[in-house]
Amino acid sequence: MPYENILVDQRGAARWITLNRPLSLNSLSLALAEDLHHAFAAAETDEAVRACVITGAGRAFCAGADLVAVSNGVGDGALAGNLNEFLSRLGETLNRIEASRLPVIAAVNGLAVAGGLELVLCCDLVVAVRTANFGDAHANYGLLPGGGGSVRLPRKIGVPRAAYLMLTGKTVSSADMKDAGLVAELTEPDELEPRAQALAEMLAEKSRPGLAYIKEMIRAGQDMSAEEGLRSELETMNAYASSTDLFEGLSAFREKRKPRFLDR
Repeated sequence: MPYENILVDQRGAARWITLNRPLSLNSLSLALAEDLHHAFAAAETDEAVRACVITGAGRAFCAGADLVAVSNGVGDGALAGNLNEFLSRLGETLNRIEASRLPVIAAVNGLAVAGGLELVLCCDLVVAVRTANFGDAHANYGLLPGGGGSVRLPRKIGVPRAAYLMLTGKTVSSADMKDAGLVAELTEPDELEPRAQALAEMLAEKSRPGLAYIKEMIRAGQDMSAEEGLRSELETMNAYASSTDLFEGLSAFREKRKPRFLDR
């Protein structure tokens, strides 16, 4: 389907989704959230798609919510309604991205703050240019996180670092975020897309259900005690035990060859 706020193209096994509002630094509007939601729904039902990559057009990844659009109606009492509609749909979209059975890579080409950081937090792997900056920034405008940042950021980088970003509103470098554990790889600008594509193709060689189960195990383990997590891990492994990909992987290991996953 045609989209007004994103670009979608298939590159090998990877579905690239580019936020395409460069004049507003790819700020998140209600329409963009809708486009993202539909794009992921389409990707998840397409057998040709083995991984998704999200990036931004122009010099920013995403500068957060479109505050101009959201604040329309401040004087006539419509602000609360606008915020509720926008954040509800944005939350649904971000939750869908986080819960996708496909591996999702954020290729951060520039600034990622507020809602842009919240989008990054929903991705499985983050590749960023060395010149990118990250921040929460809500406090700078008297705002609160509304896209899951207060929950996901402390879990990804730890409470002290998350509190620093959320309370000060400062931005930090991609190198700082790599040290914090959010960014997996740093690249030069001209290397970002090739590196993200190579990573997506690497993931495409894995078992599709295998990666989906691993993602599920990681998410579930965040909300459990160690004992519950270990029990859940064993239950998930038992559910995967009848998979043809498991048998193929073990056969390939014994035969010292590359697996040929049937569910790939």
